[in-house]
Amino acid sequence: MKKWKWSNLYLLIVLFVTYLPLVLVVLFSFNSSKLNVRFDGFSLKWYRELFRDRELVKALTNSFVLGVISVAVSAVIGTLGAIGMARAEFKTKGMLEYLTTVPIMVPEIILGMVFMVFFSLLHLPFGMLTLIIAHTSFCIPYIFMTVKARLVGMDKSLEEAALDLGASPVRIFFDITLPLIMPAVVSGCVLAFAMSFDDVVISIFVNSPRTNTLPIKIYTQLKTGVTPKINALCTIILAIVTIVLLFSQWLSSKKEGGE
Repeated sequence: MKKWKWSNLYLLIVLFVTYLPLVLVVLFSFNSSKLNVRFDGFSLKWYRELFRDRELVKALTNSFVLGVISVAVSAVIGTLGAIGMARAEFKTKGMLEYLTTVPIMVPEIILGMVFMVFFSLLHLPFGMLTLIIAHTSFCIPYIFMTVKARLVGMDKSLEEAALDLGASPVRIFFDITLPLIMPAVVSGCVLAFAMSFDDVVISIFVNSPRTNTLPIKIYTQLKTGVTPKINALCTIILAIVTIVLLFSQWLSSKKEGGE
């Protein structure tokens, strides 16, 4: 009984510390007052102010575009790389797998400086292109690892049976392999998008003033003070992320149920 009480107390503390800030952000996004210390009344004022702020909306759009393009490119490279690593056998396989995960093990400030020097040497103008290249580099490992883990635990007999029946490798991939690994691909893409959307350090080194992302915009606003518009923005993003996660979970359960 005592152990049960302590475990529940620990759970309550974790939930309180984790979710109370989120609840307060959502609550004060509907506050009529500019002060985040007391709730003066329900209002949609800050949502209207948010969509009137063109710079903030542009930064949000840039973050979404950057995340979608980076994840799309990473999904192709990471998925094909994971399939190659899981199916092929060669001496340098372990080394290549390690090198694939290096971008998420190196401190972001080091990675950002490396990209800044690299793009400068290539005389590549900083902007959306450099952001996409940099973000793709650290998005690939997340998709690669989730897909490879799925492939390692996958039964190869279906692919072997299809090959014996005369199916081409391309058809085997689209009809058997891809549907089986799709939950892992989706999970990896969701995680990669979250990491891309959240990134500040690397983006600061490789962006330009015309391609500010949302995290950078919020970071620069800290110098002048964050307005309740940020609460409204965080609430919208939280709602979108929740919907995406629920959809990802539903898709994964549907795929597993179909198996």
